[in-house]
Amino acid sequence: MDQLIRVAQSPVHAQLIIPGSKSITNRALLLAALANGVSEISDILISDDTLAMVNALQELGVVIQLDKNSCSCIVGGGNGQFPRQTASIWCGDSGIVARFLLAACSASPGVYTFTGSEQLRKRPIVELLRILMHLGAQIIYENGKQLPVTVVGVNALRGGKITVDATETGQFVSALLMIAPFAKTSFMIQAAELVSYPYIEMTCTMMAEFGVLVRRMHQTCFSVLVPQRYQACDYRVEPDFSTASYFFAAAAITGGEVTIQAVSVQNSKQGDVAFLKVLEKMGCTIIANEQGLTVKGAVELRGIHVDMRDFSDIFMTLAVIAPFANTPTTMTNIGHTCYKESNRLAVMYAELEKLSVKVERGADWLKVYPGMPQGATIDSHQDHRIAMAFAVMGLRVPGMIISGAECVSKTCPDFFKLWHGLYRDEYPLQ
Repeated sequence: MDQLIRVAQSPVHAQLIIPGSKSITNRALLLAALANGVSEISDILISDDTLAMVNALQELGVVIQLDKNSCSCIVGGGNGQFPRQTASIWCGDSGIVARFLLAACSASPGVYTFTGSEQLRKRPIVELLRILMHLGAQIIYENGKQLPVTVVGVNALRGGKITVDATETGQFVSALLMIAPFAKTSFMIQAAELVSYPYIEMTCTMMAEFGVLVRRMHQTCFSVLVPQRYQACDYRVEPDFSTASYFFAAAAITGGEVTIQAVSVQNSKQGDVAFLKVLEKMGCTIIANEQGLTVKGAVELRGIHVDMRDFSDIFMTLAVIAPFANTPTTMTNIGHTCYKESNRLAVMYAELEKLSVKVERGADWLKVYPGMPQGATIDSHQDHRIAMAFAVMGLRVPGMIISGAECVSKTCPDFFKLWHGLYRDEYPLQ
């Protein structure tokens, strides 16, 4: 599907309800499935990735009552084990589903086959499988060291001290942490070159909310004592700051004002909340109160230099704002984004060049210069964050068309419906 982005004829002014966090939703679903008792999860995200998790858990025999209208679900936990001992799991495009459930099934006796889309089969998974085999699970490869694979789980993994190469993704660490309570002996996880640390912190915090404590020795070392068990609870998912970033960027790029529902910025579990400080450095104003969270655009945006190691999903949002700043903007420590849904660093460089934007890149950095982009058709590469980021630029650049825009359903199926809410009523939708 091609999506034409309509230019905003004036600064955008909008109040929006942002859907729940994908990362929190998927963790909550799995933790509830592993818990003892029945949990109710509210304000969940309804998207391709979360539905893939729901469907996979149901395939494993977990009782889940999903209400899409109220964005809530009830999950019957299995106290660490899945009711079905044989299952075929379709992971879709979701790295979270593949990595988290591969680990969880390794700690549950049974035979489980995992497969997914062509896009998912290109994403890193070998390091996680290596560790799971070391801990006692059996992995049967069908097509080299990638999906599809079959996992033969055991009643209890060995535990002990393990070292994880987390240079490509922190999801390996999260996956291992969540199954640690079910090992024979306590886990100690040492992560080498850990990226996206806030997501690991999110995992640890949520495990504690479900009753399992993680000791953080330091930022790359964690231990989980046994025996511990997850306990069912009622859980509310906070709005997704990754999705919110595009709407906040819309305010920044047009000099307008966007407000989302009230949310505690200071207590947020999401690392992407750091984007608000980035916008402040660029000259925007942030207002957080009981009425909502508001971003007001600046009269003139300032270029900045920012290390995005801990919130790299946002670098694409920043990259499309950067041409409208008064000085260049440099984003560093983003090399690991090459292993996401697309090679995001290479894709952003190529698509910005297509728009006649002056841009430079290295192995782990991108520098974007001020200038006036020219309209063109953007290839989303079936990457939801590429599609949503260039929608922001389309507010200022005529003729911006996003090819493959349907990929936004991975994390926000209603993205373009929400996007239309940015325009003033006097300008009809195209």
